[in-house]
Amino acid sequence: MQQPSTPPSATPQPAGARPAAAQPAARRKATGRPPRISREEVVTAARRIVDEEGVERLTMRRLAAEVGSTPMALYHHVRDKEELLVLLLDDYAARTLRPTALPAEPRARVVAAAAAIHEALAACPWIVEVLTGDSLMSAHSLWFVEQIVDGLVACGLSPERAVQGYRAIWYYTAGEIMVRTSTARRRPADDRPTHRQQVFADLDPEQLPRLAGLADHWAPLTAQDTYRDGLDALVDGLLAAR
Repeated sequence: MQQPSTPPSATPQPAGARPAAAQPAARRKATGRPPRISREEVVTAARRIVDEEGVERLTMRRLAAEVGSTPMALYHHVRDKEELLVLLLDDYAARTLRPTALPAEPRARVVAAAAAIHEALAACPWIVEVLTGDSLMSAHSLWFVEQIVDGLVACGLSPERAVQGYRAIWYYTAGEIMVRTSTARRRPADDRPTHRQQVFADLDPEQLPRLAGLADHWAPLTAQDTYRDGLDALVDGLLAAR
């Protein structure tokens, strides 16, 4: 009788040898959908990134890592970074730029509305960087823009000149915040003189007599918060051109 042949895959074992232990099956990588996130969670995480790291670090990939999701999952809530920035602007404006009682007198109303915008944005300078792109704005802030434009019209400016006046006020407001923020960021942590102080210390009194005479007072004078004084002067100039 013919003996059954050994299967090709079987390897003959020496007499007395123990059978080889079975290899454990490879562990499968966990799969499944990323956790669901809400638009509110997306906005909260984005605000945390820009507050702690700056608006330039806000990317869809960075945001996805912050919320423990994937960039593709974020696109269910926002189309792109620009829409995300609009959401951030609206979120901040809704919390800080609420309609409030303003003076009835038109000029005072213009100044008060502009000062309210300045106060809100000075506390969050990164928003000014976004808004100066000029293509983004918050719908919640438009009530204050309305007060400025309407107040200028009530003071005698044409609607067209009132819009130009608002733009001048906005440029002054945004510029003041950006310059102040940049100056604070560059200020040395120790007592070393700044580059500006070194330049003013070496001024030639014969060539620049007025600046040389003010050299010792320049830093404290320019460190003063004169936004409101400048705003009053700007509004007066706009109205004088009627």
